[in-house]
Order: sequence, then C-alpha cells, then structure tokens
Amino acid sequence: MHTSDIIKALPLDRGAPLPMFRQLYSQVKEAILRGTLGPGMQLPPTRELCRLLGVSRQTVLNAWDQLMAEGYLSGSVGRGTFISAHLPAVREAAPAGLGLLRPLSARGEAYAGAMAYVRYHEGKLRAFRASMPGIDLFPFDIWSRLESRRWRHPDYHLGYSDPAGYQPLRELLCVYLRASRGVNCTPDQVVITSGSQQALFLLSQLLLAPGDGVWVESPGYQGASAPLFAASARVCTVPVGPEGMDVAYAAEHYPNAKMVLATPSHQLPLGVTMSLQRRLELLRWAAANKAWIIEDDYDSEYRYTGPPLASLQSLDRAGCVVYVGTLSKVLFPGLRLGYIVAPPALVEPLVRARAVVDRHSPIVPQMAMADFMAAGHFGRHIKRTRDAYAERREALLSAIATELDDELACGPSDAGLDLCVHFRRRHDEAQVVKAALARGIELRPLSYYANRAATPACAVAPGLLLGFAAIPPAEIRHGVGVLASVLRAAR
Repeated sequence: MHTSDIIKALPLDRGAPLPMFRQLYSQVKEAILRGTLGPGMQLPPTRELCRLLGVSRQTVLNAWDQLMAEGYLSGSVGRGTFISAHLPAVREAAPAGLGLLRPLSARGEAYAGAMAYVRYHEGKLRAFRASMPGIDLFPFDIWSRLESRRWRHPDYHLGYSDPAGYQPLRELLCVYLRASRGVNCTPDQVVITSGSQQALFLLSQLLLAPGDGVWVESPGYQGASAPLFAASARVCTVPVGPEGMDVAYAAEHYPNAKMVLATPSHQLPLGVTMSLQRRLELLRWAAANKAWIIEDDYDSEYRYTGPPLASLQSLDRAGCVVYVGTLSKVLFPGLRLGYIVAPPALVEPLVRARAVVDRHSPIVPQMAMADFMAAGHFGRHIKRTRDAYAERREALLSAIATELDDELACGPSDAGLDLCVHFRRRHDEAQVVKAALARGIELRPLSYYANRAATPACAVAPGLLLGFAAIPPAEIRHGVGVLASVLRAAR
C-alpha cells in the first residue's frame, strides 16, 4: 500500500476533545511501531497531506515536529520527510493478549502469590463486615482542619524525610504505648511504616533467610503469613487453644524455628488471649533459642471488661520481642499508618531497609496524626469508639442470645472488633455464606483463617466471624434476624 493511502486511512475524530495534531501524531506513531509505515519510507508533502486528511497545514506541521523530535521522522527542506531509517523493522504485529515476556523469578512468584488467599472488602458496608472499625465515628472535620493547616503552612518537612518517620509522632506514640500498653521504648526505637503489613514485610525480609522456620497461629490472619511466604520462610503452623498459641506443641514440633509471629493480646479469629503462663513460656523459649518474636498488637485498645492488657514486649528481658502496631483499627484503614518498636540494636538496619521500600511514609498524614494526638483528640476518640463498640457488641450478643442461641455458640467477646461463633448444628460454611450474601449480609467463615500450610492439629470447628464495630445496633439486630432465617432454612 502506498504511503498516501496509509495516511489517508488514519482514523481521525474531529469531535474528540484531543487536538487534531495530537491525534495525527499518535496515529502515525502507532503505524510506525506496528510496521505499517516502515523505516526509510517517504511521506507525502505536507500540502498533499492537508488535502488528504482535510486538516490545516499547521496541524500537520505540529504533528511532524513532535515525531521528528522523538526520532520517528527525519528529513530536510527540499529533500522530503521520511520514516527514520535507524528504526528497527517490525516483522509482525504483537498478538493481542500477549503474555509475560518470560516467567517470573521464583522470588517473584513467591511475592505475587503471597496475598492470593487474602480477601478484600468489596461494596458498601453491611453487617457483619469483619475487622472493620466504625468509620462513622471518626471526627473527619477535626482531621480535615489539622491536615489543611499543615498544607496551608508548608515547611521544610515537605522535602525528603527521615525513613524512621516524623519525630514528633514517634515521641507521642512512645508516650502513648508506655502508658497504655506498658511498652518499654524510647522514640528512637519507633519506626513509622505504611501500615502493619509493611512492618511485617520489612521484618520478614530483614530477619529471615529462605527456609527459616516461623511459628504462626492457625487459624490466624492470612495477611500476616503473606510476608513470610514472600520471604520463602518455612511456615510452621501452631494450634490455638483457650490460652492462646500452644507453645509446648510448637517447641516440640519446630524446635529450630527462627521467629514467632504471635497475637497475644487478642487472637484473630478465635478471640482468645494468651495466658501469662504461656507468655512467659514463649519468652523463655525465644531467649534460649535466640529467636525473634513479632508481637502483632493490632486492636488491643478495645477491651470491654477491663483495661487493656500489658504487651508481651513489656515482659521481654532478652531483647527478642519486636512490637508491631497499627492505627488502621483505631482511626481508619485508609490512613495506612503503622509502626514498629524495635530492640535498639535492630533499629539502624531496620531504618535502612525501610528506606529501600518507599523512602518514608507520606509526611502530612504523619504530621496531622501528631497534631491529633497532641491536642487530645486521639485519646477522646479511643474512649468514644470503645463505648460505641461496647454497645454494638452488646447488641450482637443480646440478639444472638434471643434468636440464635440454639444455632450459635459464642467465643470470647471481651475484646476486639469481631465475635467468633461456632455452629451448634451441622452446617456448610460456604453455603451459609453464599445464602447470607444473597440476603444482603456479609459473613466470614472460620475456614478462611486456616493457614494454607496448616497441619491437621490446627483444625478448627466450623463457624463464622461476625464483625460488629462498624455496624450500628439497629443494623446488627436486623442482620441477626436475617442470619437466623438463613441458618434455619439450611437445616
């Protein structure tokens, strides 16, 4: 086909918002990259192109100038315009739906597949969305004013910042953690992360070699195990009983493990708290075996039958506990602010590794968070949400007792944002979840929390995890009524 015919056939849309010269530039560029216009081919004179395309000469000149600047065209006055002879010839067009150029590396496969078992919240909020704080209770007006003030008065902090995080926030977190959780730390031990997920990823990459064993609770939070799989660690699943992680079982079956990932204050999904005896047993084992303990303290602020329990880190005398916390469950998940409290000797390598991932977390949210804490809003918000969640929890427990006592047995309910319930009768979790979703309520089966590496010793009785923190009492009562009809229909 002659170049004039190729150019004449280019699809230009006069009604599109994109200027005509940009359309012409894009179409000629694509024709060159596809090989329709090959290296060395001469293009018609610009006046002829204007006639063929029905556009102004300036449109053609502007498109040609851009193509020449990028090296697609070459030419001079009196000689003509040519497709650049230096471009490699295209032998055939790339097929649609082209796959990967080559397979992912083994490390890439581990990374890409690590979160495959983690579900994300979809659609509008509804009963009984699990592990979700009450967004309706957050003082967004106050937060908006604090962030706006920082944007109105920018300072040197808006340049590149300390990978460890905004210093005033680290100082305030240190004060808060010492007072509320008994954490022994200085501000220099606090490293701000983009949520606790990044904290777990950094620690897995920094402290584990491929094949190193890690004790992991099963059932447990799937997202916590993902960084371990990404690091090619050997995930060693440990059953969970009424007193928490079975330390004796783990020590017998996995004596050479290098790390423990634990949730001593409130285990997800079973809701149990690790007993003092098991905490001390775990610390003794870790100290004797020089193993790290990662204490994931994700929602310890919410205890309804007394003050929050002291952290495992507060009992550590060997420097083996790394404390990981998040603000997602206290404020809102979209904030993406978490933190690590590391033993002093681990801080410097952790900060250097933190800088590799994304240099530092966004600074303005850190500054707004520090202002939020310094002005007392943080403490007031925790108290307000604790009271509201206690009311919502009571609404759920009361409704279950009234309508579902013959169907569901409740697990521990003195802490957290969710309630674990087990079926009293024989039910298929998947069928119950599907039927409930069709009726407008969201359920999370306990089988979801079984680790993909779990052994038979970690089996858990069928049941559900019901989130209550984000759901107003009236919706909770309605949701329990729907669940009651679903379970009775499934008998």
